[in-house]
Amino acid sequence: MTPPTSRTWGRRGSTPVIRVRGRSQRRFSVAALCCYKPGERSRLIYRPKRHTDHKSGGRKSFAWTEYRDLLIAAHQQLDGPIVLIWDNLNVHKDRRMRAFIDTQDWITAYHLPPYAPDLNPVEGIWSVLRRTTQANTAFTDPDHLIRRLRHGLRQIQYRSHIIDGCLTGTGLTLTTTRLQPQ
Repeated sequence: MTPPTSRTWGRRGSTPVIRVRGRSQRRFSVAALCCYKPGERSRLIYRPKRHTDHKSGGRKSFAWTEYRDLLIAAHQQLDGPIVLIWDNLNVHKDRRMRAFIDTQDWITAYHLPPYAPDLNPVEGIWSVLRRTTQANTAFTDPDHLIRRLRHGLRQIQYRSHIIDGCLTGTGLTLTTTRLQPQ
């Protein structure tokens, strides 16, 4: 992974340069859910994945079954129904994924309009991650990258105000149509 760059300093007249040995052919994917519930702290549930067989024609992204497993884990962790707002990633709209969602009474799914990253709070999480944990770092090997990703995501996970800020950045608000128990 080519390191994301951020501001740095250098002597006047000389531009700082980070030397990178070459592009790695290994691939990583991260799936994440920003979870909001009125009256409770926001949560981030994520799953990183290393794709070891992508050179031999294997998948280079999450399969619909891995998204399904993430939703099931989130349901168990949150212990309640999930209103899912997804972007238009092809796996999110896969017929098998739609069939799974249709058979579950605890999931209600909505899709964002085509190409609307500004309405997706998870895009804010990726932005924060790139600007903090990954900025100005030349990763020595794939394990170094995955360690930094996990560390950065854990830091965000423990700071619910960052997750709230990502929702605020979209301009969307939380509203509930169900009556709350009293």
